[in-house]
Amino acid sequence: AEFDQLKKGDIMVCKMTNPGWIISFSKIAGLVTDTGGALSHPAVVSREFGIPAVVGATVATRRINTGDRIRVDGDTGTVTILD
Repeated sequence: AEFDQLKKGDIMVCKMTNPGWIISFSKIAGLVTDTGGALSHPAVVSREFGIPAVVGATVATRRINTGDRIRVDGDTGTVTILD
């Protein structure tokens, strides 16, 4: 329901992704999901698009609000809320 708000360079924070969301991966600069693992849809597609991602963050959608500035480090699996 919020895809129309997604702008180029945004970081998408969601519970999980699905194949119908592929078009959004061409816009985003990073991805954080509450669920998933190394072989889950968001992890695989993020790797294919070269987008940093943290999957399986469990509480991301409860702690990160729309408009928050965050840093996603896919190498360490950390998400930092900057403000």
